[in-house]
Amino acid sequence: MQLSQKETELLKDMKNAEKLCIDKYSKAAEEACDPQLKQLCIHIAQVEQGHLDTLTKIENGQNPSSNSGGQQTQQQPSFTECYGPADSEEKKRDSFLASDLLTTEKHASHLYDTCVFEFKDDNIRQTINHIQKEEQEHGKQLYDYMQKNSMYS
Repeated sequence: MQLSQKETELLKDMKNAEKLCIDKYSKAAEEACDPQLKQLCIHIAQVEQGHLDTLTKIENGQNPSSNSGGQQTQQQPSFTECYGPADSEEKKRDSFLASDLLTTEKHASHLYDTCVFEFKDDNIRQTINHIQKEEQEHGKQLYDYMQKNSMYS
């Protein structure tokens, strides 16, 4: 499979976005106070690594199957309230981390939305679309966590 220069450049952009996501989620898992947020960050970092691996395969000329792009869609986690409406230093820290990660997911989803239209190979397009859906799921998981803990207004 021969990629165009534009496709190669877009793959580089998507890989850089995934590397950033992996780094941010890994660091957020270390910094988070709430064990639920820590676990969510660890899980999402693993999915993001799967995305990076898939993009690397595409870059190396391998044709992905339509269901690749990371892990299969999983059930949305449910969260219990850790923080109430009152602010604490821990809540402020976790709120900042979750808000930053949600913004990152919005950016990543937008990048994939653009890239899906730029590849001529249908399998690659389906893979990019699958990754984008997983990015949107990550955003939903972060939103749900924030909503449950009075962090989203």
